[in-house]
Amino acid sequence: MAEGRSTLSLPAWTIYLPFLGMVVLLLWDGISARAARWLTLGVLVLAALVALGTAVGYAPGSGVVEVTRASWIPALGIEYYLAIDGISVVLLLLTGIASVVGVLFSWNIEHRVRAYFAFYLALVGGVYGVFLSRDLFLFFVFYEIAIIPKYFLIAIWGSTRKEYGAMKLVLYSFVGSALALIGVLAILVMGWRLSGTPTMDLDLLARLPWPREFQLWAFPLVFVGFGFLAGLWPFHSWAPTGHVAAPTPVSMLLAGVIMKLGAYGALRAGVALFPEGVLAWRELIVALAVCGILYGALVALVQQDFKFVIGFSSVSHMGFVMLGLVTLHAKGLGGAVLQMFSHGILAGLLFGVVGRMVYDRTHTRQLADLEGMQLNRVLPFAAWTFVLAGAASMGLPGFSGFVAEINVLVGAWHAMPAAALWTGVGILVGVAYTLRAMRRAFFAEPALANPGPPPDLPPITLPEKIGAVVLLGSSLAVGLYPDLLFRFAMPDVTRLLSWVGKGGVL
Repeated sequence: MAEGRSTLSLPAWTIYLPFLGMVVLLLWDGISARAARWLTLGVLVLAALVALGTAVGYAPGSGVVEVTRASWIPALGIEYYLAIDGISVVLLLLTGIASVVGVLFSWNIEHRVRAYFAFYLALVGGVYGVFLSRDLFLFFVFYEIAIIPKYFLIAIWGSTRKEYGAMKLVLYSFVGSALALIGVLAILVMGWRLSGTPTMDLDLLARLPWPREFQLWAFPLVFVGFGFLAGLWPFHSWAPTGHVAAPTPVSMLLAGVIMKLGAYGALRAGVALFPEGVLAWRELIVALAVCGILYGALVALVQQDFKFVIGFSSVSHMGFVMLGLVTLHAKGLGGAVLQMFSHGILAGLLFGVVGRMVYDRTHTRQLADLEGMQLNRVLPFAAWTFVLAGAASMGLPGFSGFVAEINVLVGAWHAMPAAALWTGVGILVGVAYTLRAMRRAFFAEPALANPGPPPDLPPITLPEKIGAVVLLGSSLAVGLYPDLLFRFAMPDVTRLLSWVGKGGVL
């Protein structure tokens, strides 16, 4: 039992349900495409309800609550140890929402449907496993499980140089994972030496007196290793390529939850364990994060491919997460956690609009081609959904993006004021590229004096509308009442900061 607190077995089913659904799909040869869709949707709705029930049943401020614990590799102190705290509760909710909406945007998949949804369920099960793992080795195992299905989902069902995009993503993930694994093994060996007992328990590891010399080289290994998957600049280039190559629902999951795995790993295995490493490397990490914010925004500003605009904007917005993680300030770290949720919701929605609502109907993503189609008249739901999602992504008050980014900026100001100023410039560029894409794709006037009737395009489907409303509603709810998530995250952010000796100043 973690820290002497009571156990809670329900959250483990967020892992087991997707994997059980995957097994059913793999074994049921005769299942129809329609049945496979409904089975996947039902399984992930149940998992999302379990995640919601976990949030309802978890008392904010109660710290780490054990879910299940069993010895796995006792000679190395490795356990099958699942537990939750307030930070993981936030990310379980994100995964539940994003995975269900991804299925709704997968309703048009017709090619090898059974295999597609089997890979999809394996990916989601791995993601839930990462956010529940409290043993560092188990964490890494689920991390790798979540990465493997991405290759097949992109290489088989993707488009636009899909094999190249899938392989690039895998190669970058492999390099990042190799760095992180070296760090994980070093933690095991040094932790064993310091405590006299082998353990991979993240809470116990966080309390060990790690030598400063060890922290100075172990921290960048794990932080940068996991940072590859989080899109940390300059190790980010897999992200726009992968987003564009992936089928729309996979783009939604890739931006929505997969990139958060890297940030979560950087938090749990980097920031929480090695405070002196953070302080020693903070200026460099802050510089990389700010470069990512500015670079992603500036490149998005000149893109002609609509999906690349959103792909580079994801790099920019993930820069806020990485910046907040190394502020070692409660506002900055809490803002980073909230930005994981907010970006997961909003990036998923933007990819859904661009990839499914627009590209699958017009068969083009080039802004120059979209300018003359009068999509605000032909696809008004898509147009106004993008307007609202774009405004939320820009940081409009009332949506989750504003609350997350302002907290990161406050934390950055306390840590490095110059970084906060440059980050503000990145926000302004973000407004510019969002407005540019919005105008050209949906509201540009036709160049010809008599352009003729707009194209006759299929209407937005009910599953797409439901998915968009769920995502927009989630961002709006958190934006209007941030305490929905902050009440879970902030007590554990404060506790983490007390571990790293920074006092948890609010």
